Order: sequence, then C-alpha cells, then structure tokens
Amino acid sequence: MVRTDSWRGRIALMAGHCAGMIDLVALPVWVGALIAHYGFDPQQAGGLVTLFLAGAVLASVMLAPRFGRLNGRVVAACGFGVAAAAFAAAAQTRGFGALAALHVLAGLAAGSALSVTHGTLARSANPHRQFALVNFALGVFAILFLGGTPKLIEAAGAPMLFVVFAAVMAVGALLGALAFPVLPPAVVLPASGAPQGAPRRFPPAVWAGIFAIFCMGLVQSMTFAFLERAGADRGYGVAQITGVLIALGFVNLLPAPLAAWLQHRLRARGVLIAGPLVQAAVCALIMTRSSFQVYAAAACVFAAIIIFTHTFAFGLLARLEPSGRALAATPAMLMVGAAIGPILGGTFVKFAGYGAIAVVAAGLGLGAAVAVAALVPAQARQAHVARRAA
Repeated sequence: MVRTDSWRGRIALMAGHCAGMIDLVALPVWVGALIAHYGFDPQQAGGLVTLFLAGAVLASVMLAPRFGRLNGRVVAACGFGVAAAAFAAAAQTRGFGALAALHVLAGLAAGSALSVTHGTLARSANPHRQFALVNFALGVFAILFLGGTPKLIEAAGAPMLFVVFAAVMAVGALLGALAFPVLPPAVVLPASGAPQGAPRRFPPAVWAGIFAIFCMGLVQSMTFAFLERAGADRGYGVAQITGVLIALGFVNLLPAPLAAWLQHRLRARGVLIAGPLVQAAVCALIMTRSSFQVYAAAACVFAAIIIFTHTFAFGLLARLEPSGRALAATPAMLMVGAAIGPILGGTFVKFAGYGAIAVVAAGLGLGAAVAVAALVPAQARQAHVARRAA
C-alpha cells in the first residue's frame, strides 16, 4: 500500500498538484496564445480559461463532501486521463465553441483529480509541510513550462500549447495510476456529511480563511492572466517577457520551502492578513508602471505571494477545522476566484484598461485582510479556552 509519507506517494501527489494547478503557472501563456495566435479578444480568451476553472470548481464542490467514499487512485488516474484527451482534442480545433466545450470537459476532469489530491494531502501527518512540498514541485514545473512552452508555440504554432497541457495531464494520470497514495478507511460519516462529533457548520474563522483564499485566487488569476499582455502592450519584446516568466519560475522555488521552514516561526493568521495586501500592491506595480524594471521585478514575485500565503492558510484551516471537510474543497475555494478572474480581468482590460485590475485587486486585498483580522482572533481565543477547559 502506497502511503502519503512515502516517496512514491509524494511524487504522485506532486504530479497531481502540478497538473491540477496548471492555471497558476500557465495563465499568461494560455491567455496570450489565445489572443495573439487564435485571434480572440481579451474577454473571449479570459472566458475560455474561466470555463476550464469553472469546471474544476464544479467538480470539487461535487466530490469534496464524498471524499471519504472515493477511491483516490481511480479518480486521479481517470480524471487526468480524460483531461489529457480533452486537451489533445483542443489542439486539433480553432473554433471558439469547440474549444469552450473542451475547456469545460478538461476542467471537470482535472478538478476531480485535483480534489482527491488535495483531500489526500489534508489527511497526511503534516498538511502544512506536505503542501509546501507539492508547491515546491509546482515551482520546478513552472521553470520548465515557462522556459520552454513559449518557444514551442513560436516554433510550432499555438496548438502546441494544448499538446503540452495534454502531456502534463497524461503524466499526472500515469503516476496517479501507479503510485497514488491509498488512505486508511475514513471515519463513518452520518447523513449530514460531517464526521461523528464534528459541528455541521464551519466556524467563522474558517469562513474568513476561505474568503481570503478566494480573494487571493481571484486577484492572482485576474492579474496573472494578463501579465504577458500587459507587457506586450507596453512594447516589451518576446525575449524580455519570456525572460521575466523564466525568472518568475525560479522565484517560485523559494516560497514553499520558506513556508515550511517558517511554519513554527510565523503566525499563520498574520501571514493570511499580510498576504492579500502585499499581493494587491504588487498587482498595482505590474498593471500601472511603465518601467520594464519595475514590471519585471513585480512580475517575478507575484505568484510566489499566493504560494507562500496559501501554504500557511492550508495549515491554519487544518487546525481550525480538523474534520478535513474544508481542506477537501481546497480546489473549489481557490478556483472559484480563479475561475472568475480571467473573464473579469478581460472585461476590465477591454473597457477600462489594465489599471482597473489594480483598483479591484486593492479592494479585494483589503476585504480579505479585514475579514481575517476580525474573525480569526475570536475563534483562536475560543479554541484556546476550549483546550484549557478540556
């Protein structure tokens, strides 16, 4: 039996995380290729990515309550396998309608596989450290993807983007079939779907954490989807932007091990307050500054902010909601915002310019920080009192 703390299991979980979270890496190349090579406007290009993410959200919402009754290995292998087939078919068509349908199918399939991947991570011995490990793998994947895919597209045409996606999903399916961890039997669930003895409703602090991740996912996808286009429209060359994306990939190697090292040195609540504010500030630099140096520096660290913050949020929610129900829905809480972001960002760019994204990001960041600051301390004190009383 493959365990979550074995290297076989970890490799399968890392591959599943990279395949399922491909939007976190690929958004600027994805949207840029749809605009530059397929001729779609920003709203249409963002809409296609939104359809993929919406499918992933729907799959996660449907599967998370049933996680304890699912065979994770079968769901991961079949989900990524279907996503690979959908992207392979997308490489053979250029029509908006067909691409839209295939994006939905790929999202449903990949989201199902990602849901069981994150649910399995949540039931590991140290969810914070395991999530940091898979995020480090995502950073390595980002270097390979961002360093090679734009060149492949330039050399072989836009369909190569979907060929790369299909290959990534196929690797996730293969490793899922061979080495996905097998969990011990879950606690028997009552009709409500909650473990025995667990409250039916999440406490306010959990909802604050979920809201913060939703806001960060929305800002991440709204900004990252148009990072490449914002640079291109300012006149930066393909070589300059590709260099920024490669540097971004190397920077993304740092936040996960840093978050693991700082697990017991920083308070997760403080990280979850600061993260959305820092993210909004960096978004403003990307979307409003004309200097290439400022754009490049901000772009390089942008994705690292959510990787670092989400690792702490994952560990915080594991402590605040120990039944695991919230963490099994991690793809949904992250991708609801991510699904809205590309089409929302495309609409802002189309009608108001790139600066509108920075304004919305500032409002979302402030709202997330206020929610965590207002609700998490009260819940933390209650939990502390409860432990002392016990």
